[in-house]
Amino acid sequence: MSMRVYIAEKKEVASALSTALGGSPSPFGASYVAGDDRITWLWGHLLRLTDPEEHDERFRKWSMDQLPMAWPVGYAVQEKHEDHLKAVIELAEQADELVNAGDPDPEGQRLVDEVIEYAGLNGKPVKRILINDNTPSAIRDAVARIEDNANYRGLSLSALARAVGDQRYGYNLTRCYTLLAHAKGYDGVLSVGRVQTPILGLVVARDRAHEGHQKQAFYTITAVVDLPENPATGRAAMTLQGLYRPVDGAPLDEKGRVIDGSFAKGIVDSVKGKDASLLSVETKDRALAAPLPYNLLALQADAAGLWHYKPKQVLEVTQSLRDRHQAITYNRSDCRYLNDERHGAAAELLAALAGAFGQDAADADPQRKSKAFNSAKVGAHHAIIPTANVPELNALSEPERNLYDLITRSYLAQFYPPEQYRSTHVLFQANNHRFLSDGRVDVAPGWRSLYRQRGQEGGENGGDAGQVDLERLTAGEKGSVSDAGAKREFTKPPPRYAMKTLLKDLAQVAKYVTDPKIKELLLSKDSEKADEAGGIGTPATRDTHIETLFHRGFLAEKGKQILSTELGRSFHDALPSFAVKPDMTALWHEKQRLIERGELNYQSLLADIDEVIESEIRRVRSEGLPISVNGSIQCPACQEGALRRIKGKKGFFWGCGCYPACKAIFPDKKGKPDTAKPAATVSTEHTCPKCENGLIRRESARKQGVYWWGCSGFPACNFRAFDADGRPIW
Repeated sequence: MSMRVYIAEKKEVASALSTALGGSPSPFGASYVAGDDRITWLWGHLLRLTDPEEHDERFRKWSMDQLPMAWPVGYAVQEKHEDHLKAVIELAEQADELVNAGDPDPEGQRLVDEVIEYAGLNGKPVKRILINDNTPSAIRDAVARIEDNANYRGLSLSALARAVGDQRYGYNLTRCYTLLAHAKGYDGVLSVGRVQTPILGLVVARDRAHEGHQKQAFYTITAVVDLPENPATGRAAMTLQGLYRPVDGAPLDEKGRVIDGSFAKGIVDSVKGKDASLLSVETKDRALAAPLPYNLLALQADAAGLWHYKPKQVLEVTQSLRDRHQAITYNRSDCRYLNDERHGAAAELLAALAGAFGQDAADADPQRKSKAFNSAKVGAHHAIIPTANVPELNALSEPERNLYDLITRSYLAQFYPPEQYRSTHVLFQANNHRFLSDGRVDVAPGWRSLYRQRGQEGGENGGDAGQVDLERLTAGEKGSVSDAGAKREFTKPPPRYAMKTLLKDLAQVAKYVTDPKIKELLLSKDSEKADEAGGIGTPATRDTHIETLFHRGFLAEKGKQILSTELGRSFHDALPSFAVKPDMTALWHEKQRLIERGELNYQSLLADIDEVIESEIRRVRSEGLPISVNGSIQCPACQEGALRRIKGKKGFFWGCGCYPACKAIFPDKKGKPDTAKPAATVSTEHTCPKCENGLIRRESARKQGVYWWGCSGFPACNFRAFDADGRPIW
């Protein structure tokens, strides 16, 4: 019998594969057994791209004389996974056929392909399955649709080109800018990246637009009409307030607001006390469908708005929901639609959810088909939805429970009727000036009932509008203007970014691009995505880029606001425009699409990138780097991050910008970090027996000279140990 070896990206997926194929519930060594087949896994990246110094010792020392660096594409084994990789390769060598079961995206495709190439097994038959859902039935369906892995060769090479290009671009220019800044007395690292630096550019531009806003006055003109009772319709006497509707030639700004105070006062004086008549009354039935199910970006944005969760936290929590609990489908999806066949399986899934979600799930109608079910709009993966493996809600952590609830209610909403209401527009006239009044009457909450009882707004479609019943008014009714006014208001600056608004803007950066070609390329890149309109980065990596900007001290948080720092702005201003704008992503993507279709060798894209790098290094060598780095304090513990002053419960202290990678903290001494005192650092020698994170030795807050050890993974892991002569004991 022939042996097929499936290579999954994660152990949890391998376990689910084994279950679906009727195999062993527990692994034997580095694989599960399913009949004659084996299922193994990669723990994510078992390999990494080699660094320049691994090819040339000269590159170990940062020097302008060695830039730009050029080194071949190569792979090295991640040391902590060396034994596992060896076992995977030995297993693959015995196989008659290999199956790439990596996650259904370019990165997942490349992860498995690079292991096969590294092991020299390209000559073996290789298949490809795309697993969006770890439940047995979904996996069996994926196996039934198995394809030739060669169909995805272009996707793999495109991902390779992007990874190598990002490495060359980041390594060379980071060294270049950092070395030039060191010459000015800066001790930190000035990192640059194809996605990271344009994100900084967005925040800097928003901050400057906010700070440079020149407020302009405008006037809101209103009139209040008293209407007597109407015996014909049974309507009681009432008042009606309307907003002035400008005519052609009125002094207006670009948003149609009156900007002339004398003009506004003239309107008020001319209508006050005058007769008024209702010109038209128009009532329409309205229906608002539920928002589409979540992709990662929309989930991160709503979670930031509701609970101030960081993007990385949402990614990690949903990864746990998917891998550990098998409670949701693929969590890194950038799609908000579902395959049509998913609708056929809805009744079974809704029944499974009823135990945890009670009447909310029971009231969902599996026969109702929302616009979310559209196979034509689904690519490699579909929207994030719950699976039939419903967890015990009380067993989940609070973040897990919150995000699972959001994902599930978003799915349930697809089987609820639209929210229904009636809107009424009343146009009235006084002394030849017209005013408009709007009213609304709710008819049925529909899908929104899933959120009202929980005090949520129902995702991006917002909350309820206030009700004003104008339906019993009729055209031709008469009244009088009892009051009128012109309120002077001022234009507001564009708001500073919060995490939610920044994430949403990263998906639609094209709206800020003025170059028509670049805008078109960015928009075409996302033409098949429902929630992306010319964005940069991916839902799975944006959190890392944002976190790096905080680590480097380029961005800071003030409450819920995200601000660019003095260092961040200075660095931004010293960079060329291509580095701080999304143009490069657009141009790279144009070439990547050609690579995916097999119309361009990936080396051609790398050659273009090398040319950009060489040109920029040549420029700054000649012109220098005009950057101000005054006041930046490098973390003495990790020698990489910048220290930041933080207000804690017991006063100010200083923490490293590379938190959580570096958890060093220093006391505050008259507004400066007291680095003379040793910092609390994560041990590389002593690891937590529960989660394998490094331990931190801390001094007791109650007794000087007494120490204890705690897990650096706190609060997720609360392991503690006693200290014995500088070593943890338990």
